[in-house]
Amino acid sequence: MDDLLVRVQREIDAGLLPACQLAIAKGGELRTFETFGAATNDNRFIIFSSSKAFVASAIWMLITEGELDISRRVAELIPEFGDNGKQDITIEQVLLHVAGFPSGFLNPFDWDDRTKRHEILASWPLEWEPGSMYRYHALSSPWVQAALIEQITGTDFRAFIHDRITGPLGLKSFRLGVPIDDQADVKDLETTGEPVTAAELKEAWGVDEVPPTWLSQDLLLFLNDANVRTVGIPGGGGVSTAADVVMFYQGLLASELWDPSVIERVTTTTITMPDDLGVPTTRCLGIQAAGDSGYGWWYGFGKESSPRAFGHDGAGGQIAWANPETGVSFCYLTNGLDRNILREKRRTLGIGSRAAKLEA
Repeated sequence: MDDLLVRVQREIDAGLLPACQLAIAKGGELRTFETFGAATNDNRFIIFSSSKAFVASAIWMLITEGELDISRRVAELIPEFGDNGKQDITIEQVLLHVAGFPSGFLNPFDWDDRTKRHEILASWPLEWEPGSMYRYHALSSPWVQAALIEQITGTDFRAFIHDRITGPLGLKSFRLGVPIDDQADVKDLETTGEPVTAAELKEAWGVDEVPPTWLSQDLLLFLNDANVRTVGIPGGGGVSTAADVVMFYQGLLASELWDPSVIERVTTTTITMPDDLGVPTTRCLGIQAAGDSGYGWWYGFGKESSPRAFGHDGAGGQIAWANPETGVSFCYLTNGLDRNILREKRRTLGIGSRAAKLEA
């Protein structure tokens, strides 16, 4: 534990990050919750793609309740989605990010107009044969998941997650869609450092540039917009404390709201395929797993974590996972967006690996 805390504090002391927060839980109890830098335990952080696990958990609840069969085609439930060659895409393929529409874009301010959003879903083109290739559907897959939740339940997906999942689990800080008058405790994002050079990228990763599909740290600052935060973008707009994130994962480990067989199924149904940098990526149904590829550390699981560990990291170096073999859940959050992606990945490796050692 001391080694982990020293590693986290190092980023603050060096001026690389303005603030960060971590939490560890086990056996249904919060064991550690600490904040570093210009923030307190009362502050919430934007958790980016770590939000995806919360959205996926709503899909898992619909599976538990017999309301959703993921072998069905999306177009059976949302007919408009089937336009432009997408008629055969299954819900399972959407959850595994092998559906073939990673570039699908929806302006978040169009979401609440149901007719408009269905027109947008229809307009997305099929980019390759579903199931033939993995590419991270960073924003497109979660929008479809949200649309399915609303289509099946008749309830706003943000309200469904709050009323049926985070509320019953007793999570007070996590929200997707934060009213403007409830944002005072959310830490604004800050960019730090200088961008990595082409030479550094070439030496470290063998590429000349960061893949164009990756959003730059400066572009991520759009989530500082109070109006954007009110939307609750399902692919990355959640806000939370690290404590709520680890207790959410404790709820999953204990199957408090879900059938245990469903949790087992969604966390062990996996595919491992290379991402756009060639890194082997293990996807579960809506989330990630450490897997046995040897590259789980890339996503914050650390080099010594169990292959069965599951969760979802986030932009800027957010880490969130649970290990069903030990019962430990871990979360690390920061409002610092380091422009040096290599340094960010080293931080993810260092912190994730130290956290994984706590499982022994």
